[in-house]
Amino acid sequence: MTDTAAPNPDLDELARELDHAHVFHSWSAQGSPPQLTIAGGKGTKVWTHGGDEYLDFSSQLVNVNIGHQHPSVVSAIREQASLLSTIGPPIVNLARGEAAKRITARAPRRFHKVFFTNGGADANENAVRMARLHTGRDKVLSTYRSYHGNTGAAVVATGDWRRIPNEYARGHVHFFGPYLYRSEFWATTPEEESERALQHLRRVIESEGPSSIAAILLETIPGTAGIMLPPPGYLAGVRELATQHGIVLILDEVMAGFGRTGRWFAFDGYDVEPDLITFAKGVNSGYVPVGGVLIAEEIAADFDAKVFPGGLTYSGHPLAAASIVAALDAMESEGIVDNARRVGAEAIGPGLEALAEKHEIIGEVRGEGVFWAMELVADRATREPVAPAVVARAKGELAARGLLAFTAENRIHVVPPCVVTDDEVGQAMDIYDEVLGLDLLG
Repeated sequence: MTDTAAPNPDLDELARELDHAHVFHSWSAQGSPPQLTIAGGKGTKVWTHGGDEYLDFSSQLVNVNIGHQHPSVVSAIREQASLLSTIGPPIVNLARGEAAKRITARAPRRFHKVFFTNGGADANENAVRMARLHTGRDKVLSTYRSYHGNTGAAVVATGDWRRIPNEYARGHVHFFGPYLYRSEFWATTPEEESERALQHLRRVIESEGPSSIAAILLETIPGTAGIMLPPPGYLAGVRELATQHGIVLILDEVMAGFGRTGRWFAFDGYDVEPDLITFAKGVNSGYVPVGGVLIAEEIAADFDAKVFPGGLTYSGHPLAAASIVAALDAMESEGIVDNARRVGAEAIGPGLEALAEKHEIIGEVRGEGVFWAMELVADRATREPVAPAVVARAKGELAARGLLAFTAENRIHVVPPCVVTDDEVGQAMDIYDEVLGLDLLG
């Protein structure tokens, strides 16, 4: 515990009592409330009121890219709060303009405008709206292995189980993206997977009717769905199909953007330029809720004389804007994005490969930067996924040893803040090694 407060376990118990009595949790059965209480944090570490410390290799929901309690970001929020805590979106505000300037500076040259939202879900929601208004078409294509948020269109664009009880939005069509480890296309190489996945998408476009499709919405690198790096030529091929048919290409960078891959935007590592870019999470590490849409100039121009029929009370909120300015300035001046790239290549990647060689339960490791996944299998030959109970046990064992993990389905995602050090990666690898060495399948 690295703050100045004396340990007080009673506050942990009070926090749990209040939470269990009054808080309704997302994506949860309410009869099994969470038990872990976090009182504070710094960098890659968090701790309880009682003084138990954890290495945060979840980055919470893969969003605390700059680490917990970065002093520059905390100071910027305080200073903005003392000057002006809130102002409506129609009013010009310097902090908002500075935030937009810094975001567009990292984007391709066609992008000069930012529409601010409250988070990633409504960023995707408004990007879909823009694409439909720009094209005059209705359908939106997205992959089955994806997560785009929990608002109306975003959750239906999502491919995983969460869309099924929420399918109220219209015009959504799903297709399979590339995933060589569990190929839907009987591919054996990355090149085959790319070629066949593109042919599949081409046929979906043709079968749905190109003139009916407003947008293709893709996570540049699917995050919650498995951190699956696109194979060579895939994103460029999607771009070509979109251009050929006048379809807007939306790249969802909510999880992958702003340092997570060791680049400012994940798509910077691929031969592709989208028409709309959605972001949230890493742009300010979630210190204040914020997200947004970067808009290519030809789409933004649609609304020079025509009203854009959308808006939010807190769009471009000054506290959020100030946190963006401070976060992006600190990430640049402190070389935080470069650190994410280097530590991924030199520490996380090699560490996970060594674990995979040692532990049969690991079927595959994949990723880049501070964005990795270990896929756990009951049998390497058949690639049968482990049961959810196995992953739940592994997560509990990791926490018992002081490591917070992000897990999804049969995977442990290795997603520390971008400021993580080699020594901290080494500590985490030792803990993973110990837990994976247990008889988790027994």
